[in-house]
Amino acid sequence: MSQPVPSVGRAVHYVSHGTPVRSDGSQALPAQCRAATVTEVDAEDPGRVGLVVTNPTGLFFHPLAAGGAVHADAGGMLAGSWHWPERV
Repeated sequence: MSQPVPSVGRAVHYVSHGTPVRSDGSQALPAQCRAATVTEVDAEDPGRVGLVVTNPTGLFFHPLAAGGAVHADAGGMLAGSWHWPERV
């Protein structure tokens, strides 16, 4: 079954970048899934979208025009990517 094409207003998950890895290999904040809403879809590459991400500390915007586009990652593990929410 193929993945649906994203559209404005759809709920997706965004994988945060987390904090940089320290020299001892630890990381204060690891990458995590965050709730996000699609705000724009690239007409030429529907896997490339603009998002508004909901974080515990506020909203973060990734507009297409400002170079903040987010690419799809079907595996849902790549920091800075989006994927469809897992079915539970």
